[in-house]
Amino acid sequence: MTLAVLLPGTGNALDPADAARLSGELSEALRAAGASSVESGPGALREAARQTQEQVLVCADNLVAHPSLLWMLATEPAGRTTALVIADPAGDLREERGKILPANGDGNVRYGGAICVAPADLPMLAAVADDDEKELLPALLRAGLMPVATPLRLLKADLVHDTAELTTARAQVAAVDEDKARLRMAVKEKDDFFTTYAVSTWSPLVTKLSARLGLTPSGVTAISVLFAVAAALAFWQASRPAMIVGGILLYLGFVLDCVDGQLARYTRRFGAFGGWLDTMADRAKEYAAYAGLAAGAERMGLDYAWPLAITAIVLQTVRHMTDAWYGALHDEAAAHPRPQAAGGVGARLSAASTRVQGDTGSVAYWLKRIVVFPIGERWALMAVLAIFFNGRVALAAMVVCGLFAAAYTLALRSLRALSMRVGVLDKVDTARFRDDGPLVRRLLSRANLPAPLAFAALAAVAALALVIALLIGWIEPHAKLAVVVVTVLVLAAGLSARARHDGPLDWLIPAALRAAELLTVLALGVAGGVPTAVTYLLIFALTLHHYDLVARMEKSAPEGRPRQNWLGWDGRVLLLVITLLLGVSDWGVAALAAVVIGSFLADAIADWRTGGARS
Repeated sequence: MTLAVLLPGTGNALDPADAARLSGELSEALRAAGASSVESGPGALREAARQTQEQVLVCADNLVAHPSLLWMLATEPAGRTTALVIADPAGDLREERGKILPANGDGNVRYGGAICVAPADLPMLAAVADDDEKELLPALLRAGLMPVATPLRLLKADLVHDTAELTTARAQVAAVDEDKARLRMAVKEKDDFFTTYAVSTWSPLVTKLSARLGLTPSGVTAISVLFAVAAALAFWQASRPAMIVGGILLYLGFVLDCVDGQLARYTRRFGAFGGWLDTMADRAKEYAAYAGLAAGAERMGLDYAWPLAITAIVLQTVRHMTDAWYGALHDEAAAHPRPQAAGGVGARLSAASTRVQGDTGSVAYWLKRIVVFPIGERWALMAVLAIFFNGRVALAAMVVCGLFAAAYTLALRSLRALSMRVGVLDKVDTARFRDDGPLVRRLLSRANLPAPLAFAALAAVAALALVIALLIGWIEPHAKLAVVVVTVLVLAAGLSARARHDGPLDWLIPAALRAAELLTVLALGVAGGVPTAVTYLLIFALTLHHYDLVARMEKSAPEGRPRQNWLGWDGRVLLLVITLLLGVSDWGVAALAAVVIGSFLADAIADWRTGGARS
């Protein structure tokens, strides 16, 4: 539920009758947005902040706005504090990556007169409620709050101060078809090139139909999974008609993948795990398509298909880890900027990136979005190459484009991170996001060595070198010995697990550890003669496990039930080495895949049933 508070607007000189009517309209709109009660008068904000456990929707009493905007504030997907902002080149606030920050001479928005404060931020609201209530948002920003920005986009809102402004604002609101605008606003404002021009041009029609049929966003997600699985099965058949059908099904599955989010934004139906489920389904669908392409190519007698699929899934997983943690680093730098970070190559790159992103629709803007090889471009490339060529060609293209995108983003983000000079992994449960098991937590980490990034990078490089050596055949007579030696180097990444992960590049550690683990699994599969399809299955299972952690962080989903990490990346690597030495790698890889998938499903189902509540 939501508690609403009406505050007197700044410079309000409205006629008393107009003011009373507007206040009544706002109270009605706030109740329609889900407010259990609407308070007003001196001290109402202070009392609400200190007494309630609900979110508090604060609205200026001179705001003229579409009611949907207040509804959007009250239904922020992750339950975070969010404020209404109006685009203004001369504004006193800055919107960056969807967050509201104080402007330092570079404002691009101004406060729209309404803010919904999440329960977790109520103490901060109570602390500033005694200040000048007309300066509420600036006071919250000074206190360290970084609200989510809710822009107007196609809807209208403004703070009015006299009868003329009131008449103009009401006319602007009445001129907009609110439902049609909300449907169009359900489409992401800035999306990828392929998604923008090949999906979002008609997906709102599917979104509207889904809403009329009473489908839930999670239901649409489930249907999109069925389409992707059907596409993978068609790719497996490998005939030309089947490949064409598979490409079409993959495209339609991606359309539905966009529709589930649009439906959630249009109907404001956000489940506790909706965003998490969407992220997990995206990865599972893409990697199932990889498997279908590889199986089909193998069916046609084409070599190297499964190795290409494994390379693609490892590369994409590592890339997603860097994406997640760079995003967290960027938010941390925005919330706690350091003056000494100004200047240098990284700062110039940041400024250039901001300029390009601001030039929406330009050639440079689209090139910047395409070069990072986002999901829309990946799925489009897979579908087109599968239709006209074969699975091996499609997978090879995924690897080549993925490598280029990884090199581009890693280089530029590293330079920008050095300029930011902030850490992010030390702000969270470091061991949890490293995925350390008992071996590291209780034994290896006692060494407490410094430079955790160096150890993680060494582990990844050593594992990659081992895979290359095994594939080329350089160490064939001594493969098991080489595996043991490299495993020791990989496990050495645990020696610095207790060190502070606060370096400007330490956000790369989770990606490096994921690369080390997945490449070691691949090496153990090669050395043990494990069928590549079985090795792929284990890597697929491990990606689900790792995505579970970052998806909950990115989507602000509940962390779920407390659970003991009884194996960890270190335990899994050690277990597979033991099975290799015992000569039962096939059974070891298959059994571990079953355990990881079973554990993931059991935890996910239990968390879904409890809404993620801790027991």
